[in-house]
Amino acid sequence: MTELEFTREEKAQMVDRVKAHFAQELDHEIGSFEAEFLIQFFADEIGGYFYNRGLHDAQALFARKVDELADAVYELERPTAGKQ
Repeated sequence: MTELEFTREEKAQMVDRVKAHFAQELDHEIGSFEAEFLIQFFADEIGGYFYNRGLHDAQALFARKVDELADAVYELERPTAGKQ
């Protein structure tokens, strides 16, 4: 699997959110370096769980859509002499 890459803006937004969470929820200030380190830790250690869940959800969506398409195609069938 290739490593996830984020834009500089996305990284900055994530860092800001982590820093804000620490300040608001834990009443603890952390720096940008610590926030980036924490983000990387979670990405490396548990990111696969979230990634796999996203793949599973996408696969389920595709399966539902394929079933809908199959039903729509079946509805297009016209009666024939041997089938009514």
